Amino acid sequence: MFKVEIQPDWILRQPDGRTVALPVLLNLLASVRSLGSISQAATACGISYRHAWGLLREFNEQFGAELVVKSRGQGTVLSPLADKLIWADKRISARLTPLLDSLASELQQELASLLAERPPTLRLTASHGFAVAALVKQLEQQGVMVDLQYRSSTEAVAALARGECDLAGFHLPVGELETAAAAKYLPWLDPGRHMLIHLAYRMQGIFAARGNPKDIRALDDLARPDIRFVNRQRGSGTRLLLELLLAGKGIRPEAIHGFDSAEFTHAAVAAYVASNMADASFGVETAARRFDLDFVPVIRERYFFACAREAPAEPLMAAALAVMESAEFKSTLAGLPGYDGALSGQRLELQSLF
Repeated sequence: MFKVEIQPDWILRQPDGRTVALPVLLNLLASVRSLGSISQAATACGISYRHAWGLLREFNEQFGAELVVKSRGQGTVLSPLADKLIWADKRISARLTPLLDSLASELQQELASLLAERPPTLRLTASHGFAVAALVKQLEQQGVMVDLQYRSSTEAVAALARGECDLAGFHLPVGELETAAAAKYLPWLDPGRHMLIHLAYRMQGIFAARGNPKDIRALDDLARPDIRFVNRQRGSGTRLLLELLLAGKGIRPEAIHGFDSAEFTHAAVAAYVASNMADASFGVETAARRFDLDFVPVIRERYFFACAREAPAEPLMAAALAVMESAEFKSTLAGLPGYDGALSGQRLELQSLF
């Protein structure tokens, strides 16, 4: 079965219509930053040294700005402009990739229904997370077709209640805040109709720039006047969790500069902090580590799938459970910073949790 992929892209266009080949250029710049050599970067990107210099020269001629600088003792380093271009690309990818993945999944279903008899499809609606992405990847490798829709946690369980998906992903904190957090989802979950499947434990905490230059050590620091914060969107499980944590400490959200901002993934807020557009954020540890940020652990939580009680007996759901329970999948989750997949695939009654 074919797979539809949609990749984010952007261009720099001059008033006369001339453009720069950004995808190739950005890949080259990222390699220069990691290798410190244009020659080695060109080889790593699969292009000639002459082509690499041509791309750099073309940008300089069109925009009158250098992207790389020769530094004695350090080789070739990126200019501040080149570094800003790379971070802009990372922010674009972090913000748009979940949306584009959902759109690609929708398009794939539509094309499949027109080209041939539509194969059985597992409908998965979930809050965006690294464990979910890992599960979808392994299912597709086994030939299981997945209709993936990334939505907020509350939207996911609402979709399950309406019969629009087979699995709805959401997360709850471990400990005293669990009951308060669960109250947001209970209107859509019925113990007589639904059950839970444990996917993973994961750690949520504060993101800070590498080296933590603002000395952010606790949630109280987010309300400092010198701290710029970037938040997740309304309705996301992570934003709901942060609101509960702040309420428990008597911290007013409006006291936090940037609390009303809204980004749709953990990676997106991590990219904002990494590119110095914010000083702090709140999210899962994996995102912080992937963007080379400092991470201050705050609370452990469990990521669940809710499903119909009879669903595990169905072939596609059985395939998903088999993947979740497999040693390979649990090993994959163990490799994600802050994740623990030891209990992945465990089935639970709603009453046992709430």
